[in-house]
Amino acid sequence: MAIERKARATWTGDLRGGQGEFDLESSHAAEHEQVTFASRFEQPGGKTSPEELIAAAHATCFSMALAGGLARAGHAPTKLETDALVTLDSVDGGFGITAIHLTVRGQVDGLDEAGFEQAAKDAKENCPVSKALAAVPKITLDASLA
Repeated sequence: MAIERKARATWTGDLRGGQGEFDLESSHAAEHEQVTFASRFEQPGGKTSPEELIAAAHATCFSMALAGGLARAGHAPTKLETDALVTLDSVDGGFGITAIHLTVRGQVDGLDEAGFEQAAKDAKENCPVSKALAAVPKITLDASLA
């Protein structure tokens, strides 16, 4: 069974002077969220960017994949904290996402550091968002028990 989620973005004006907003239409968890050129390429100023949303999606998906993998192996985590840092940089006369760095700290009873690192590596390789972002040249991972 396929699962679908829907979001809508509206942009008005040119790139530098215009502004946009988006709505998460499936959940309504965010509505009328603002994005501008400045929030993407300069300082956020209380607004978001596509890259920040990608970071949130990747950190969340990775954490869920890691929690699932650990539980299947008999080591359900007490807590996982994941940060995702998405880098947008100049590429071939335009811009592109050049790197993503995931940092996870876990509280997992009965599992050693090597086992946690392997589980995190597996989650990084197999979470759906990681797979969708496979074109990013560099996705790195720093995993350790808290």
